[in-house]
Amino acid sequence: MGVVKFERFFRAAAGLQVHHNDLRRYTEFIDDKIYDLLIVAKASAKANARDVIEPWDLPITAGLQQSMHRFEKLDEEIELQPLLDQLVARPPLDVALAQETERRLPLIAGGLSVALAQTFIAIDPKAKRPGSAEWSVVFEIFHLLL
Repeated sequence: MGVVKFERFFRAAAGLQVHHNDLRRYTEFIDDKIYDLLIVAKASAKANARDVIEPWDLPITAGLQQSMHRFEKLDEEIELQPLLDQLVARPPLDVALAQETERRLPLIAGGLSVALAQTFIAIDPKAKRPGSAEWSVVFEIFHLLL
């Protein structure tokens, strides 16, 4: 992902100033959370005797859905979608992803990105430059919830 767009996204999403070194943390976060969602979706597909993960197998909560909608609005001005297309990891699973599921992954990554940015502000409304400690706390929260 381009550093400039990454920084611009966090400013637009939550008024945060992130450092270019945070890009690595961010990409690992997206990879981990997409993988977690796919593991749950795989279990759903298998429970329904399918070897293909359909979009409805993904555990999308109401909050994540709202963040995905916010991302779509932000993306119109920042144009992150092409970068997220490249970023979203597609780990090897013993099930396939339906085409619609594949197409949704970058949007889900965008929703996770908005939720991530907003979580910094929820924890500390005065936060402007999250450091390592703040990233760790936010990651722990997501780990507990997703």
